[in-house]
Amino acid sequence: MTLRAKIPIIFILLFIILTTLFLFYVEKLKTRVRDYGEIKKEGILKIVTEYNQSGYYVSGDSIVGFQNDLCEAIADISGLDVRIFPDMSISSSFEGLRKREYDVIARNIPVTSDNRQDFLFTDPILFSKQVLVQRTLAFNDSVPPVRNQLDLAQKTLCVPKNSPALLRIAHLQHEIGDTIYVVEEERYSSEQLIIMVAKGEIDYAVCDKQIAEVFENRFPEIDISTDISFMQLQSWVVRKESEVLLDSLNHWFKILRKNGIFDKIMRRYCKSDIIHSKIHINQ
Repeated sequence: MTLRAKIPIIFILLFIILTTLFLFYVEKLKTRVRDYGEIKKEGILKIVTEYNQSGYYVSGDSIVGFQNDLCEAIADISGLDVRIFPDMSISSSFEGLRKREYDVIARNIPVTSDNRQDFLFTDPILFSKQVLVQRTLAFNDSVPPVRNQLDLAQKTLCVPKNSPALLRIAHLQHEIGDTIYVVEEERYSSEQLIIMVAKGEIDYAVCDKQIAEVFENRFPEIDISTDISFMQLQSWVVRKESEVLLDSLNHWFKILRKNGIFDKIMRRYCKSDIIHSKIHINQ
């Protein structure tokens, strides 16, 4: 076989070798551990949260938000460069955590037995609940708001894609023995769905009470007095491998509670007396 004839074969073998090495490298990246030691060595803690008043948002020339302020307080204590990544999709936040694009998810995520199987959760940061967002009697053609969960039968509830409320709604269907229709909105966040309810574009949405309370002041059209869930623990989330990071976060939160900064941030953003008193009791 001439050298010219061997050249295509050499290129094919070279391509196979390079492809194999690349796949090996990708697999190695997937299995590498990133815990507090690696984070401290790099000096950067990557936290993903949602873009809203509960998470992170721009107000004038300032960046504020409940989770943002907690992140800044953690940065002061830890000495790490805390970098915040806004992401409206809870599913992409979890995917980014799995891929080690982020180290922590900081958003209102209820602690359930299902998600405990795949992730680790910090000590509770908030006690909150899922509520039904609907229009008041005055802004709904004199149709009274739903007060009994049994009356949700055959109703359509809108939630963001992969919302933590989905599991509770599924359980609620079994409890009332009837169908509750659910629309998962890929394009809209909880805040956008609340506005859509206020404007009459949809009838019902389900979201976290902390978020709903913020918009209740801005939109007199909405009613958020009907609970969908009981009080739920809400925590930050890390990967299963990040046990030392989990312990560090819990330690930092204890410091923030002890020095009063945590309560100061809570009072700034959390209207509900129930949420605040629960957190205070569990310090």
